[in-house]
Amino acid sequence: MLAVAAVIVSGTGCIGTAASGDDSEATITEQAAVTNKGATDPGPRPGASGAGAPATPQPVDPDNPANLSAAAVACFPGLSPTMLRVCEKAVVRFQEVDSVLGTFGTETGVGLGPTFNANGCAACHSQPNVLGAGVAPSSPQFPGTPNPQVALATLAGARNILPSFITASGPIREARFKSDGGVHDLFTIANRSDATGCNATQPNFVAALAANNVSFRIPISTFGDGLVENIPEMALESNVTQSASASLGIAGTLNRSGNDGTVTRFGWKAQNKSLTIFAMEAYNVEQGISNAGFPDEREGGASNLQGCMAFNPTPEDNFAFGGDGDNSVSDTTSDVINFAFAMQLSKPPTQTLPPGVSQNTVVQGQNQFVNIGCANCHTQTFTTAASSFDQAMSNVAFHPFSDYAVHNMGTGLADGISQGNAGPQQFRTAPLWGVGQRLFFLHDGRTSDLTVAIAAHASTGSEANAVITKFNNLSESDQQAVVDFLRSL
Repeated sequence: MLAVAAVIVSGTGCIGTAASGDDSEATITEQAAVTNKGATDPGPRPGASGAGAPATPQPVDPDNPANLSAAAVACFPGLSPTMLRVCEKAVVRFQEVDSVLGTFGTETGVGLGPTFNANGCAACHSQPNVLGAGVAPSSPQFPGTPNPQVALATLAGARNILPSFITASGPIREARFKSDGGVHDLFTIANRSDATGCNATQPNFVAALAANNVSFRIPISTFGDGLVENIPEMALESNVTQSASASLGIAGTLNRSGNDGTVTRFGWKAQNKSLTIFAMEAYNVEQGISNAGFPDEREGGASNLQGCMAFNPTPEDNFAFGGDGDNSVSDTTSDVINFAFAMQLSKPPTQTLPPGVSQNTVVQGQNQFVNIGCANCHTQTFTTAASSFDQAMSNVAFHPFSDYAVHNMGTGLADGISQGNAGPQQFRTAPLWGVGQRLFFLHDGRTSDLTVAIAAHASTGSEANAVITKFNNLSESDQQAVVDFLRSL
């Protein structure tokens, strides 16, 4: 971290929450124009990635020393040699690209489909490096790189129609239908060269959009999340209590597991209990790959799935029971466990001054961030408990800028979806670490402008209303300092 105020702060506003739909976006944009006094978002911070690892050549080889060396930069510093090797191999395997049978080009992973949104974890988690968020042509790290979902629609002979909300310059998205709350995958494997006999048809997105039945979600950065997983539950509970403010209207709650009652903390509505569950669900929902946690093939909203469901034995992702490679933990463990390892053992983002911004400005911005109440939700610092993964990850103070609670963000941001105890107007406080190099904001990716995202926090019933009023009353210099502070994270 830069030499900013070394205090535990707690603030409001969840950069990452909004409703979908053109009308809402127009309203929010107009509001931003009225309330913003002239602060401008300089855009994603250029330069080296603050976290994650560079891409490795395809097909991935987790036994190649060069690949492991490249992946090491994503790993938490100070890991023992054994755990560092686990992390390196996991980060490489995180980049595996999947096809239906593992026989198409360099797509050697097995089990894609019958419906899917992407063909690999790194397809959605690559900005500003592997384990991050979604990439787009506006990336300073990968300029001109289009949304990979565009090419996926017809890859390997697939006959998908590209939904209107997926564009080359826009955000990577998944689509949830408000009518059932579930993810309806964008694509099917129909007509792919490795899916002979599959004649599935995509969900009717045109009708769903016309009926205002769609809520979009964009990828969330995953680096540093092993630290988040190890925040003591009592610390989260105590922080929410201490951060509540009657005068500001802030009273977040923690989402909880319906099984054991413990705090859940991952996902846009903090609906997932652990990174392992997060990885298992994503592998099944986003790529259609059955695994130990989600062993059944899913329909993903498609129809005419006869002939599309039985290309591989299930679960398609499993342990290598007979041994594989050098019989290391990574080589004998399933993909989803490796994906979880990659997130659990990764290092968090590094705060860096944006070009042309002084440290004094960043400190000014952080002070105002705290003073107006942003920190009542975006908690700066937590400390991990003792870690069974590695001593290096025990009792670590880190700075995620989130309380991992869900907050009522008002009618203007409601998405029509409930998950766990989080209702249609509630979202997890989006962690702000890494936001300096993020390309899209709000849960549906409707804006690339931080000032618009800030303004979008205000709507009828939102816990952020008082804080946004305070932000609007700041001088132009202080507003700009807040934005510059955010782009330093």
